[in-house]
Amino acid sequence: MNAYERSKILLRLADLIEKHNDQVATLETWDTGKLYEQASKIEVPMVVRLLRYYAGRTDKIHDMTIPADGPYHVQTLHEPIEVAGQIIPWNFPLLMFSWKIGHALACGNTVVLKTAEQTPLSAFYVAHLLQEAGLPEGVLNISSGFGLPERLVQITRSPYLRDSIPNSHHQWKKT
Repeated sequence: MNAYERSKILLRLADLIEKHNDQVATLETWDTGKLYEQASKIEVPMVVRLLRYYAGRTDKIHDMTIPADGPYHVQTLHEPIEVAGQIIPWNFPLLMFSWKIGHALACGNTVVLKTAEQTPLSAFYVAHLLQEAGLPEGVLNISSGFGLPERLVQITRSPYLRDSIPNSHHQWKKT
């Protein structure tokens, strides 16, 4: 999928979430116990803005050389990592889901995502909306329940694992 197609899918998803604000906010309320007003008037609009931002970034993934003081060469390299293994905690499941999948899909990655056992509803509903937005089957794979799904375990044990947080591989190995 090229950058333009990824952008269109993320924009359609943002439009669908905005259109289905009531359903998304209701599921987020059921999941977390937070106030419906907070979900519908704050979190869902934040998710919509976030996805539109990521949609606008799909064609801006390129290297940059940043001037630095001294005899240093600083370069930022943006490249897809192919499969992004992601785990969402129980707090703010809708926002966390959007943060995790938004940038991964914008960059052209596929995603294996594990929701928190306590709060899977909004993620599954938004994944349904993503399919409606045109995301090809198999690009987003979601698992819920206790423990790590086998696909995520395989990713964490891969010799090609790249940590997004320094030293996080120590956390992965303990899991």
